[in-house]
Amino acid sequence: MAQLFTQTASNAFRVLIVLSLLASAGAVLLGYVWARSDAVWNVGKPAPQPVPFRHDLHTGSLGIDCRYCHTNVERAADAGMPSAQTCMSCHSQVWTGASILEPVRSSLVLGQPISWASVHRLPDFAYFNHAAHVTRGVACETCHGRVDQMTRTVKTQTMSMGWCLECHRDPAPHLRPREEVFTMGYEPHRESLPDDVRAFYSEARQRLTSCNTCHR
Repeated sequence: MAQLFTQTASNAFRVLIVLSLLASAGAVLLGYVWARSDAVWNVGKPAPQPVPFRHDLHTGSLGIDCRYCHTNVERAADAGMPSAQTCMSCHSQVWTGASILEPVRSSLVLGQPISWASVHRLPDFAYFNHAAHVTRGVACETCHGRVDQMTRTVKTQTMSMGWCLECHRDPAPHLRPREEVFTMGYEPHRESLPDDVRAFYSEARQRLTSCNTCHR
C-alpha cells in the first residue's frame, strides 16, 4: 500500500501532537497558579469607600482601639462597621467642615447607614465568627495585617480556604494572650505558649478542620 504522508509530514504531525499536549498541560498549570495568585484574591487592592478613612491615622497615630469602631467584634459573628454617630463623636469637634466628611454628616441627618465597602468579605457559603476567634487569642493583625500602617485598607492575606486551613491545622503558634489581641506589632508567644493550650488545640484539630465548621 502506498504511503499517504511523507516522512517529513509524519514527523511534523508527531511534533504537533506533542506541542499540543504540552500547551494543554501548560494552560492547566497556568490556570492553577493564577487561581491561587494574590491578584485573583484582590490582595493589596483597596476598595472604594464613601469616606477615605485612614487606619494609619486613627489606629496608628491616634491609637484608637479597634473596638471603638468595630463594636461587635468580641460578641458577634460580624465585627460591625462604624456608624455616623461613632464618627461624629469626634468629628463634631474635629474637621467639622471638611468636605470629605459630607457622607458622614448626611448619614447622620438622614438616619441612613454609611455604605462602607467590605475589603475582607467572604463568600456566603463560608461562615466566619469574629467573636469565636478574638476571644480565643486570634489577633486582628493575623487576618487583617498591620492596618495601623495603612493609608487605605487592603487585604494582606488571600482568605482562601487553604489559608484558613493552614491555621486551623495548627492554630497554637498564632495565638496571643487575650489582652494582646488588639495590639499591633505584637510577637506571638510561640514556644512559650502554655502546654495546656497547645494540648487543647491539638485535640481540637479534627473539629477545626471539619467541613461543617465553616460550611453550614
